[in-house]
Amino acid sequence: MEKIQHRHVQVRGLKLHLAESGTGPKVVVFLHGFPEIWYSWRHQMIAVANAGYRAISVDFRGYGLSEHPSEPEKATFNDFVDDVVALLDSLGITKAHFVAKDFGAFVAAMLAILYPDRVSSIVLLGVPFLLPGLSPLQSQLPLIPPGFYMLRWMIPGKAEADFGRFDAKTVIRKVYSMFSGILPPVAADNQEIMDLVDSSAPLPPWFSEEDLAEYGSLYEKCGFRTALQVPYRTMMVPCGLDDRKITAPGLVIMGEKDYIMKFPGLEDYIRSGKIKESVPNLDVTFVSEGNHFVQEQAPEEVNQLIISFLNKHCD
Repeated sequence: MEKIQHRHVQVRGLKLHLAESGTGPKVVVFLHGFPEIWYSWRHQMIAVANAGYRAISVDFRGYGLSEHPSEPEKATFNDFVDDVVALLDSLGITKAHFVAKDFGAFVAAMLAILYPDRVSSIVLLGVPFLLPGLSPLQSQLPLIPPGFYMLRWMIPGKAEADFGRFDAKTVIRKVYSMFSGILPPVAADNQEIMDLVDSSAPLPPWFSEEDLAEYGSLYEKCGFRTALQVPYRTMMVPCGLDDRKITAPGLVIMGEKDYIMKFPGLEDYIRSGKIKESVPNLDVTFVSEGNHFVQEQAPEEVNQLIISFLNKHCD
């Protein structure tokens, strides 16, 4: 971790935290998901820097070491997209590769559609090409059970009460354990999402107590106000880009055992090739034992996939 440097950059009235490694004109910007922060890209940052790229991992507004907006409950995916573009401008970067995980894939997809001249390529992990409003899976939404964690967390106050029974470190422990499973987290009518996992459940073998302490300390600082707004309470708000295509080359990396694969219609959307209707120049790779945190679980394999793809698509 000694190769990773940290700083804050003033962007659209907020100080955003950046972690950086490497130098040079070939830039890779890493966009995290939930419950992640810049730290979730620690393995990839060092690897791409060693391969000759400048790696930048950003904490989105309200996450990690970045400042909260004044009204987190009004944050949108468009804010996150605009922040990234403003960050590129501030750093004097005209074009970059984007590697995005989980809801960060929404941000990367929107960037690639709205600002194609700023995007060299996109790599999406844990979530394939999707947009806010869950295009193009809207027809599958009625099949989602009411106890599904996303639906629970969309309700203002619901997750706050559930999370509030525990400290931030315990919340992260529980979410990491749940999201590492092969089945989507679904609670019974009389059950809370956080009760699906015992607080004493062992961590996944690839996620250490030191890793948990890092996440816990950062979420203790930033809390969950912005995180519950974006992605969960804005996820179903269409962004008006459903008919647009991504022209940049793309790579989707999915774990075969990622619980997201059980989301209604998603596996068929990927394996049937329908996903390529929106991203024509797309490669899809499955990691056989991979779960939702595949970049932390199998860093060497994922690093090799990312670097090989980046090397093929350097401008």
